[in-house]
Amino acid sequence: MSEPLLIESLDHEGRGIGHFEGKTLFVEGALPGELVRYSSYRKKPGFEQAQAGEILRSSPFRVTARCRWFGICGGCSHQHLDEGAQVAAKQRVLEDCFAHIGRVKPEIMLSPIHGPTWGYRRRARLSVRYVAKKGGVLVGFHERRSSFVADMSGCEVLPQRISALLPHLRTLVEGLSIRERLPQIELAAGDTVDVLVLRVMDPPSAPDEARLRAFADTHGVQFWLQSKGPDTAVPFHPLDAPALDYRLPEFDLVMPFKPTEFTQVNQDVNAMLVRRAMSLLDPKAGERIADFFCGLGNFTLPIARRGAQVLGIEGAAGLVKRGGENAALNGLATHARFRVADLFQITAESYAELGNFDKILIDPPRDGAVELVKSLPDSGAPHRIVYVSCSPATLARDAAILVHQKGYLLAAAGVANMFPHTAHVESIALFER
Repeated sequence: MSEPLLIESLDHEGRGIGHFEGKTLFVEGALPGELVRYSSYRKKPGFEQAQAGEILRSSPFRVTARCRWFGICGGCSHQHLDEGAQVAAKQRVLEDCFAHIGRVKPEIMLSPIHGPTWGYRRRARLSVRYVAKKGGVLVGFHERRSSFVADMSGCEVLPQRISALLPHLRTLVEGLSIRERLPQIELAAGDTVDVLVLRVMDPPSAPDEARLRAFADTHGVQFWLQSKGPDTAVPFHPLDAPALDYRLPEFDLVMPFKPTEFTQVNQDVNAMLVRRAMSLLDPKAGERIADFFCGLGNFTLPIARRGAQVLGIEGAAGLVKRGGENAALNGLATHARFRVADLFQITAESYAELGNFDKILIDPPRDGAVELVKSLPDSGAPHRIVYVSCSPATLARDAAILVHQKGYLLAAAGVANMFPHTAHVESIALFER
């Protein structure tokens, strides 16, 4: 064990940062202000990565982790940090990225969006592994810094009803003939049904199918089977289960989706994020608005519900099809249209072909939207942009282009705690010109 180390701050992955003999140390499980001993697991000339050991002086924000597998399971990294301090740390990450990457500063820092911090995770990919020396099948998340599956029988961030299923899923898979050919179970919990997608590398036998049907009937879930990629997932049992969907009651919207289609893991925070996005964008009847990286219409349809004409643009043809179906289902087909486009290859010319927009909303994956923001015209550009981000670093990079090259003002920004107890930072920003 090391000499005592003073932890000065947190990095963007939630690790404590300290310095010793000219090296920067990144210490998992350590909090700012703490004095700790640590064990290094990776050493480089300029830095080390380590795990906190003895806590010699504890932070006032340190709390007892609620989950008994915290520190073993790699799903959470922040359960030892007070929930309010978690949100504050994420806000600081966003501010640091703006300052150091984008060289920009928001005029206003918005109040953080946060909701339930336990039982919130309605999407998850659970790994399955048959390990004879551990007594059979393991079902859960990977261990921290490992490809091994954590030996866990519950999870505090999954809905309680799903957490309680983990031991039963272990028993189920142990009894299947394809137990060594079933590497993953994907959860999609909707408002009316819980779907479990089994990744089956071999088809289940007739006895396997009987076991699956009995399990679904007993525990009130629906099984889907996926033989290859996500597009191969098909419902197995029961076939008359309610449609998988989530709702945005404030906008009178029902959003059906397939279990392998992207939706946010935290629907309570998603509903608040949509509300804030609409408040910042302020769509009005008569306006023409684009929703880039629109997915299945999570923001597109609320914009349409406010009376604007909106074009949703997305690279995945399946999501575009789903968006159109959701628009029709909600009576918004005359206000919301969808089209397929590769937004990572967009140019000023292809952007111009879309026509003029009064406002736009951008909600890209972690890679951000650098080609899109570079393609915005110097004249006739949208006067308001709402940018929803899952990566503060790429948001800051794109903000630099919008502010320093395109003449926008970063009017406001803030975080949404979409993934409590993790270092993941979801954020939203408003740009105006």
